[in-house]
Amino acid sequence: MSNQNGGIKGDFDEVVSTLRAYVKQETVEPLKGLGRYLAFGLAGTTIFGIGGLFLVLATVRILQTTINTFQGNLSFLPYLCGLATCAVLIYLVVLALRRDGKRHSNG
Repeated sequence: MSNQNGGIKGDFDEVVSTLRAYVKQETVEPLKGLGRYLAFGLAGTTIFGIGGLFLVLATVRILQTTINTFQGNLSFLPYLCGLATCAVLIYLVVLALRRDGKRHSNG
């Protein structure tokens, strides 16, 4: 039967080409999708970080310029409010990560 298809060498070449196609399908293509997933995740993380930084700076600056109570001996309070804003943002990120982890572990 192998004589009809080109002999044992023909069968071996067919097996090798099928194996190459399978390896390419199961490794290279998913890695391309993973790279795209990582790129979008990194971009989103960077944008979220910059937005959080601006939110903290805006909190400190607004409290320093608009409220006269935070001058003199109480000039450190806007910075404490900025620190509290950082803590809230970190808490929200951790909460989102926990929720996402639970969603993936159940499925």
